[in-house]
This record gives sequence, C-alpha cells and structure tokens, in this order.
Amino acid sequence: MMIQRRTRTLAVACLLAATATLAASGCSKSETSDTASTDSSQGAQAAKTPESSSGSGCSLQTYGAPKLDLKNAVVGFSQSEKEANPFRIAETQSIKDEAKKVGVKKLLTTNAQSQLSKQISDIQDMLSQGAQFLIVAPLNSDGLEPALKAAAAKKVPVLTIDRKVNSTACKDYVAFLGSDFVEQGKRAADAMIKTTGGKGKVAILLGASGNNVTTDRTKGFVDQLKAKAPGLEIVAQQTGEFARDKGQQVMEQLIQSKPDITAVYAENDEMGLGAVTALKAAGKKPGKDVKIVSVDGTRNAVQALVNGEYNAVIESNPRFGPLAFATAQKFYGGEEIPENVIITDRAYDESNAKASLGGAF
Repeated sequence: MMIQRRTRTLAVACLLAATATLAASGCSKSETSDTASTDSSQGAQAAKTPESSSGSGCSLQTYGAPKLDLKNAVVGFSQSEKEANPFRIAETQSIKDEAKKVGVKKLLTTNAQSQLSKQISDIQDMLSQGAQFLIVAPLNSDGLEPALKAAAAKKVPVLTIDRKVNSTACKDYVAFLGSDFVEQGKRAADAMIKTTGGKGKVAILLGASGNNVTTDRTKGFVDQLKAKAPGLEIVAQQTGEFARDKGQQVMEQLIQSKPDITAVYAENDEMGLGAVTALKAAGKKPGKDVKIVSVDGTRNAVQALVNGEYNAVIESNPRFGPLAFATAQKFYGGEEIPENVIITDRAYDESNAKASLGGAF
C-alpha cells in the first residue's frame, strides 16, 4: 500500500509540474522606469521534481467532498494582505487570470488587509455566498481554525498557497502549494557568503511573526551561515513586517545602533528596498558599503541589482493561478494531491539580473 500511495503521489506531482509549466499569468506594474516587457514564459510557476512533493495523498473520496465541475462552480479566493506589495498584486492577478482562462462560473475575491479576524470572516462570508472551492493565502500559520471548520462543515475543499497552516492535511485543507522556505533561507545565505567573501556583520530584517515563512527563512539562513561562514556574524535580528516603510525604519535605527553593519538579509524584497532608501539617506552605498540579499524576485529588486544597489535576490514565485487550478481539476478528477506541492524558484544576481528582468513580477 505504501508503494502504491507513493507512486500515485509522484504521478500527481509530475502531472502538476507539466500542467503548470505550460501556463503563465500576468505580473504587476513596475515602480521603476524600466520599459522591458514582462516575459511570462520566464515567470511561469512550476512544481519541482516529484521527490520534492511530500506527505500522503489526498483524494476527493478521502476528503469527503462532492464532485464538482469548476465551469459550473463558485470559487473563493482569500487574500491575506493589502495589495500594496508586488507579491500580493501578482498573486491575486494570477488567480483571477487563471479562473477566467479555466472558465470558472464565478470567482469571489476578498482581502483581509492583514487582519486575521477579517480573513476568518471573509472566508465565512464566501461560504455563505455559495463558495464550493476555496483558495486561501493564509495570513498566519495559526488562527484560521474557525474558517477551516466552517468550510469542512459544508464539505468545501480548501487549498492553501504561499503560507502553510498548522492544521491537518486532507481534513482541514487539501494541500499546500508553495516554496521551500528553509531552502530559500539557505540559498540567501549562500549568496551572502559569495558577495561578502564569508566575513562581516549581518543584520536580518525579519518578516511578520506568526507564520512559517518568517520562521523557515530565518532558520535556513542562520543555520547555513553557522555551517559555512562562521566569519559572518549576525549582529541584529529585527522585524520589518514584510513592509517597505517598516524595513526602512528598522534600517535607519540599525545604522545608528550598529554602524559597523556590512550586510543585510531581508526576508522579502520590500524590506530590502526600504533598507536601500535608508542607507542612501545615511550617505552609504547599498550594494557596495553594505551588501543586500533578499527574497521574492520583484521587478524593483531585480532592477536594483541591475543598478548595482543590490547583490542577490532569491525568488519566491507568486503566480499560483495555473498551479492552483490545475491542482483543483486533478483533485476533482479523482487523483491524489500530495500534502505539500513545492514549486521551483530561481535566483538573481549581477550575472543574470538584466537578462532576467522580464521574468520578475
């Protein structure tokens, strides 16, 4: 039985990868003056190799949900944060674009504006409006239980994207689609080691607390530095809440309290770009006096690389629409979906930033 289950899980992951690789969706507008067109083929999201997907498979029968044709269905999408962040803009647009492409009868969209209580009520409201399948970008890993229970009570499957929830797969939700966040942290550490030569004083701009993205990106980075570059000393870890203005404020404070900082690891591009602004205002040269590595792959961060004000960016691809709806279709087709479907993420540095700008979001 274990071999059969693993075989089925691997087969599903393969099919998901093939489907998602063929699909692409729109990107957000750039805040820079660069006029390079967006290359959707560069930006397409895809699942990794089957071995990268993990957990027991979840099927329609196991989940206990009724069969559904998405073209005759009401689908709900719950966004967690306000769409001022390019990641969230691209993510929401990708869901909308793919729903239209698939021919979903009706797509309901909500935005929790970074409030957990609102995300819970948003999901409950969509269920009241007849949502039959839900795609959720969780604000936090904990706290969505009331919403998940409401969906389970109505036999409405929930697919989580970009952040995990600390709940039971194939009971509270079908599967998680997203990046390997620990691996992102490790790759950011490797990029930092390369650009600094393995020596210096590093500040970490932490993401928002309460979700696995922050925890995992921190762990991957810290563990990798300990293992590979003990000469890179972490001298500060402070929360910038994944926001550009907060990242700028934290960097301004660190310039005063830790003037000997030579490198910054920002757990998303927005905080990294805020750090760039703060460093410039202090008369320092970002990318030279202070090395900067961050995670996301926004067009503005990649442009900063081109401009020499940044040193590396590890992508976290937000274009979940094609993979999310491909997963839904296979789920309703009776196939098992792995508990964790891990996507591929590229990396940008000075060697490829200019040529790859069109794939950034």
